[in-house]
Amino acid sequence: MSGEIRVAGFGMRGSATLGSLAVALERLEAQYGPADRLAVAESMRVRVQALGEARGLETLAVPDEALASAETLTHSPRSRRARGTGSVAEAVAVLAAGPGATLLGPRLISKDRCATAAMAVAAAAQDIPAGDTT
Repeated sequence: MSGEIRVAGFGMRGSATLGSLAVALERLEAQYGPADRLAVAESMRVRVQALGEARGLETLAVPDEALASAETLTHSPRSRRARGTGSVAEAVAVLAAGPGATLLGPRLISKDRCATAAMAVAAAAQDIPAGDTT
């Protein structure tokens, strides 16, 4: 397989709804093009998996303990305190896309400010080593 694979990563507040996630994904895809897969921290998996199922996209789960290892463009103090990373959306996108992945830009925020999404790209020929997949 050739070309790039695009992984949309998500972060969210506890109050985020499926609608919050869908709006964040729509904003992300309007700016960067369609996602090939979705990604989320394992602890937040249920809602993003529902979005993936609704869109026919595979959802990749990233172990929560891996979040702090990712370089992010955003440096949110709130996210750093709560999750150990500057942006959960950016961290899961780049980690799920795999080695050599690049963020296309900083996270985007849903209109209700309950969900964030970021897009990472990687060479499509590589395997995507994100924990468990569905």
